[in-house]
Amino acid sequence: MLNTKALYIRRRDRARHDIGRHAGGKPRLSVFRSGKHIYAQVIDDTEGRTLAAASTLDKELRAKLKTGADKAAAGEVGTLVAKRAVSSGVTKVVFDRGGYLFHGRVKALADAAREGGLVF
Repeated sequence: MLNTKALYIRRRDRARHDIGRHAGGKPRLSVFRSGKHIYAQVIDDTEGRTLAAASTLDKELRAKLKTGADKAAAGEVGTLVAKRAVSSGVTKVVFDRGGYLFHGRVKALADAAREGGLVF
């Protein structure tokens, strides 16, 4: 029987494989969620570089957030990463949820990024 980490890696790789097939050269908005924080970055896989990033550890957000582990914090990170991506010229992305289900904090981040100007 596989442990939790191995199952997460299997789900993440399956999601990334599908994203790679359907991306069409668009950058991907990747999400990482830990117990205390949430991180998002827009990655250009053709060049292998990060175009924009945001997390609950940013100085802009840390002061106004009560905690980094709730939906409100995820929404703030989504808004911030969308603002940074749009300012660097990226509007269309592919959403990479990693191995996480699309609900809760991950969904809140995605909805906020859409409201911030990213199209996916």
